[in-house]
Amino acid sequence: MKIAIIGATGEVGRMMITCLEESGVQLSLLDLYASKRSMGTVLYYNDRPLKVQELTIDSLLKHYDYVFFSAGAGVAKTFAPIAVEASEIVIDNSSGFRREELIPLVVPEVNGDLLMGYSGIVANPNCSTIQIMLPLAVLDKLFDLKKLVLSTYQSVSGSGHQGITTLQKQRKGSLDKGIYPQTIDLNVIPQIGAFLDSGYCQEEEKMHFESRKILRKDDLMVSATTVRVPVIYGHSVSIYAEFAGEVDLAEAEKALTNSPDLVYYPNTYVTPLDLGNSDDSHTCRLRLGTDNKSLTFWNVGHNVRIGAATNAVRIFLQHAKYAGKL
Repeated sequence: MKIAIIGATGEVGRMMITCLEESGVQLSLLDLYASKRSMGTVLYYNDRPLKVQELTIDSLLKHYDYVFFSAGAGVAKTFAPIAVEASEIVIDNSSGFRREELIPLVVPEVNGDLLMGYSGIVANPNCSTIQIMLPLAVLDKLFDLKKLVLSTYQSVSGSGHQGITTLQKQRKGSLDKGIYPQTIDLNVIPQIGAFLDSGYCQEEEKMHFESRKILRKDDLMVSATTVRVPVIYGHSVSIYAEFAGEVDLAEAEKALTNSPDLVYYPNTYVTPLDLGNSDDSHTCRLRLGTDNKSLTFWNVGHNVRIGAATNAVRIFLQHAKYAGKL
C-alpha cells in the first residue's frame, strides 16, 4: 500500500500518521509533504524516520493508493485534482470539496456505502459534525429525525496549533488576542469563522449543510450556535433533536450502547478531560426533550482524532476493504 500525506507537519497531519500506525496496516511507502518552510522536518512512522518533502505539482504525479490532504482548502483545491489524476483516492480534510454534489462527504459508520466502487476525491466532514453523526444516525433510523438545535463548545485545537499557542500565551498574561476576535482565556466566543448574511457564522453553516448531506435528509431543519471555549482538546455539543415518531428511551439507549465507535453513558456524563486518546463519539445525559417526540443529549469527541484524522483513516480502511486491498 502506497500512501502520501499532504500537510504532514500540522496538528491533524501528525495525528494521521499516528492513526495509520494504530491501524496496523502494512505500508510499502509513506511519503510526507508540507510547505517549503517545513521541508526536511523528520517525523516518525513505527519508529522509522521519514523526512518531510516540499509539496510541488511534480510530487503528486506519481501513483499512490491513497493521498490524505490536511493542508487547508486552498492547497486542496490546487493540488487534489492533480493528485486524483495519478492516484486512486484523495481524502481531503478541508472544507474545499464538502459542498460539491458529486463528491461524497463521508462518516464511514453512517454513509460508508458511498465508498463502494468509488474513485476520486472524498471529503472529510467538519470536526463537530463527525462526532454527532454517529449517535444521530442511530436515532434517525429508530425515530426519523426532523429537526436539530445544536450548541457547540469547541476546543482551541480546532483552530490548529495557533489556537493552542494563543490560549497558552494568554494564560501566561499575554493580552494579544492572537487568531481570535476576542480573548479566549477565561472566556467563551460565540463565533467560529466569519459571519454570513444569514446571521450565522461559517462553522454553523457547515453543520447545517453537512448534517443534511451525510444523513441524506435534504429537508432536515438545523440551527447551530458554535462556540469556542478555552479547552485544549475535545469538542462538546449539546443536542436537541425532534423526530417524526414517538421516542422510546430504553430502545434508544440499547441502540446507542450497541453501535460501533460510540460510547454511551447511562448514569454519568463525560467531559473533554476524560477523552484521553479515544477515537469514539461519547454520548450521555440522554433524556426527553420538550415532548415524547424529542430527545436532548450531550456529546463529546476528540476533535483531532474522531473529528479529523481518525475519520480520514476510517474512510481509507473502509474503501480499501471494499476494493479488496485489506
